[in-house]
Amino acid sequence: MTDHDVSEDLDVETPASTVAADLADERLIQTKGMAGYAHLFWNRLRSGELGSLPVVIGLVIICIGFYSQEPRFLSSRSLVSISQFAAPIGIIALGIVLVLLLGEIDLSVGSVSGFTAATMAVLLVEHGQSMLVAILAAMAVGVAIGALYAVLYTKLGVPSFVFSLAGLLGFQGALLYVLGKNGTINLPSDSFLVQFTRFEFLSPTVSYAMVLLVGLVYVGSQMLAIRQRTAAELSSPPLALVLVKAGLLVGGLALLTYYVNIDRGWSYLWLFFVLLVVLMDLALRRTTWGRHVFAVGGNEEAARRSGIKVSRVYFSVFALCSLLAAVGGLLAAGLQTSVSQASGTTDTNLTAIAAAVIGGTSLFGGRGSAYSAMLGIIVLQAIQTGLNLVGVDSSVRFMVTGAVLLLAVAIDSVSRRLRTSSGRG
Repeated sequence: MTDHDVSEDLDVETPASTVAADLADERLIQTKGMAGYAHLFWNRLRSGELGSLPVVIGLVIICIGFYSQEPRFLSSRSLVSISQFAAPIGIIALGIVLVLLLGEIDLSVGSVSGFTAATMAVLLVEHGQSMLVAILAAMAVGVAIGALYAVLYTKLGVPSFVFSLAGLLGFQGALLYVLGKNGTINLPSDSFLVQFTRFEFLSPTVSYAMVLLVGLVYVGSQMLAIRQRTAAELSSPPLALVLVKAGLLVGGLALLTYYVNIDRGWSYLWLFFVLLVVLMDLALRRTTWGRHVFAVGGNEEAARRSGIKVSRVYFSVFALCSLLAAVGGLLAAGLQTSVSQASGTTDTNLTAIAAAVIGGTSLFGGRGSAYSAMLGIIVLQAIQTGLNLVGVDSSVRFMVTGAVLLLAVAIDSVSRRLRTSSGRG
């Protein structure tokens, strides 16, 4: 097998230094076999390829710390509540991940979520439209806002910080205008949105079936990857290793599912969030569009010269970010059973952005994962729940969240320097 064979399996926009590092990894696996994977893992840690390891370690520390102060923190009811209330802002954070992958920012996602939720509530309650029409209209507004942002960025050259800051203020004002003098609109308790977000949970049988399905999908995807790499004459993990990982995954999820089923089980809201994360991860890793997003975020000029339609990438990402903000706002409204002047305001913006960064998405663009949104929002929701249980004032939560965010950015900066010095860019 030649170096050319390996490079053909890599993305054409990959920097030369990264290609060289990948070739060295390939040779290490071929030379040492199973032991090569352990060496590869250690080498990547030393070179700054930390992945989700810091946030996982941080989550473990958080759980141990709060459990030692209040055992109820890890109760079944507490875990169900954490997952349920993390989902709406987690969906908003998923949109932030996409924007950060381009090296841009959207400061208006909170205001957009509140404004679109208010649009839905007014159409449903005051104008008598069906829930389906109200939801689709709110989502259409979200897409239109993202399209406007894309035009401002690609056609007029307005920086994302500026137009999203203007959007933060403008759509917060639009929220107040749409709600009118009453300031609050209560959603019907029997509406689909309220029932879905607050009261719908998977039955034990269905939840265990979902765990088994996850294991089968994981094994199937790994088998497909092995087949593709073998056809390309590249090294692939042994089948035994894949089966061990699948067993650990299924066993861990089954145990966690058994524990949450002691209370209410997994909510449909959480399942919907997880499904969105998985689909977005597949889109980013397995599609041409996803490779183009990473390419533009890594080096926009190189991406443009390689033939990528950069403007289209920006349009799709900004539109998706605002659409996900709208979806998150709708789900948050259903969870709270109302839309008020505080919807999407307070700390929604900062929490969504912090979740994406804390979960491992780089502020410098080109590096991150859809799972960053899930990991980051779990960390932040765990901190909020833990501090509430131990009776700490809300002011402390903001300070702790700020410290965790600063630590995450510092780790990202250090790992970026390590990657540069080790030739992994």
